Amino acid sequence: MQNRTTLVALCLAVAGTVSIGMAVPSAEAAQKKLIKIKIEREVVMADELMLNGKFGDAADLYRAVQSKNPKSVPATVGFGMALAKQYKLDAADDQFSKALTMDPHNAMAHAGKAMVIFNRLSSSSQTVIKNKEAMLKQAEAEVKQGLNIDPGMPEAHYSLGMIYKEQGRVDDSIKEFQEATHIDPKFSEAFSGLGIAQLQKDDVTGAIQSFKEAIANNSGNSTAHYGLGEAYRRQNLLDEGLKELNTSLYQYRNSAPVHLSMAKIYSAQGNTVAGVKEYQECIRIKPENPEAYLGIADIREARGDIEHSISELRSGLEMMPNNMDLRLRVADQSLKLEKLDDSIKEYKTIMDANPQNAVAAKGITRAYYLKANKEATGAFFVSNEYESAKRMLEQAVRLNPNDMELRLAEAKLRSLSGETVDLKSIGTPTSNGERVAYAEACLAQNKYKEADEQMNMVISSSSDAKQTFAVADLALMIKDIPNAEAAYKKAAAFPGSEERSKRGMDMVNKAKDVARQDLTLADDLARRKQMASAIDKYKIAIYENPKVADAHLGYAIALEHLTPPVVEDIKQSSTQYKAYIALAPSIPPKELEKLQKKITSLDEKAYKLEQKGKGQARPGTQRRF
Repeated sequence: MQNRTTLVALCLAVAGTVSIGMAVPSAEAAQKKLIKIKIEREVVMADELMLNGKFGDAADLYRAVQSKNPKSVPATVGFGMALAKQYKLDAADDQFSKALTMDPHNAMAHAGKAMVIFNRLSSSSQTVIKNKEAMLKQAEAEVKQGLNIDPGMPEAHYSLGMIYKEQGRVDDSIKEFQEATHIDPKFSEAFSGLGIAQLQKDDVTGAIQSFKEAIANNSGNSTAHYGLGEAYRRQNLLDEGLKELNTSLYQYRNSAPVHLSMAKIYSAQGNTVAGVKEYQECIRIKPENPEAYLGIADIREARGDIEHSISELRSGLEMMPNNMDLRLRVADQSLKLEKLDDSIKEYKTIMDANPQNAVAAKGITRAYYLKANKEATGAFFVSNEYESAKRMLEQAVRLNPNDMELRLAEAKLRSLSGETVDLKSIGTPTSNGERVAYAEACLAQNKYKEADEQMNMVISSSSDAKQTFAVADLALMIKDIPNAEAAYKKAAAFPGSEERSKRGMDMVNKAKDVARQDLTLADDLARRKQMASAIDKYKIAIYENPKVADAHLGYAIALEHLTPPVVEDIKQSSTQYKAYIALAPSIPPKELEKLQKKITSLDEKAYKLEQKGKGQARPGTQRRF
């Protein structure tokens, strides 16, 4: 709306044009003057209706004034504002253009045009979404033009604050909202805008104060009630938050942010059915809101319905194909389902858009790690895919040189390809993320004891169910079955976690059973001297549960029996004997000594063959890792 003091002062000035001592006008002139006074008073009445949020009634009154005086600029601007407040944006824009035709320097008409442009951004039209930045710049230029003419318009400062907020210039938006409240201390919308900006800065205390001031000035300010409810939610005052959000929803039913905030509260309270319903309502109103899709995905994933979760996320990607948060979640969840190619594709898309994305770089390394272990032929390491993965990770490390997790991920990939990597040279992990990455790198080198030490620290430090389940899920995903089991068992002790823990333990037991069946089949094939098939099955059994000692032993023995001897097979046999020793600490001393001699013999045999340049590859086979 236009400057309250300006409108009222203008109308009162017109109403007071007849004063004592002036010549008495003719009857006709007096009648015209009375009509003019009446019209201007109607504008004042319409302004008061606008102040009270009765935009429809105000619009009717402004329209009545226009019908009697089509050249009334205040009525035209006021009518435009009333229409804009009702989101009748095309009609509002027409009124502001009409006002500027009559008065090119009308500050409020420029501010009104800015409001119209800004309000168009609430549309879910892909055309609007794609042109968002350009439209914000256009709105900014219009409102600044108005402020250059009249810097004392609180509504213009408010509009500029909203524009800045949408542009991510939160500090600038706060200054504009504060200026608006300074000019008009009763400007409820400016206080609620200030509160929203303060929430973006995580100044929850300041935001609560601003929202309460907004409500004190206008209890019908739905945005202020929403903001106060969201602030309470962030303080974990969930019941108080719901009360304010319900008030806001009563005042304005189609508020996507209100439904989103309510969904988060219901989810936090464990009412996931209500949570999903509110997230879906948010999406219905504002389909391009990524938080709603991510929220539903969290609930679906917690229920174990990851396929459904991915489906929800892909619905979001249809609306927002360039949203990397949604794409990253699809990649992570595809990885959990062992849809490795799908996850790699998503991670690569993210890294192509932003090579500095460390999270995606770590994810793609984990996916390649699992893929390399899963492929019984080891073809991954003789393909362009490995070189591509290596280059992407090296670039990510260059862009994030201080990220220990990334350097450990790079070490893990290099270890898988047979390179010797000294993990101690990378540093000592200090955070849980670094400890998990260190454990994964240790697993890639068959250093199971060191890996267990790091994972035990992570599990021990998990202080609530959410953290503990996250560790358990990750351990299960990287096939660290014993630590996944330990984490799920710990999580079961937290209130309300029994069902989730049981579901996790079921997956652990299934992984154990599948690995056991493949190991049994591998042993049977080995007894029948079908070594190539036995090796493939041993490899699969190790992938499914890498910490089963007998699988490594069987794999090592089978590799020894392949003829003619090949360097890579001999080296791998030595590696598998070492893994067996690491996983079976209770081996009798004599047997341990025998195994160590065998390892030495294998290493010497491989070295001699390398020196002779023989046995580098078996015809028709690939390297096995």
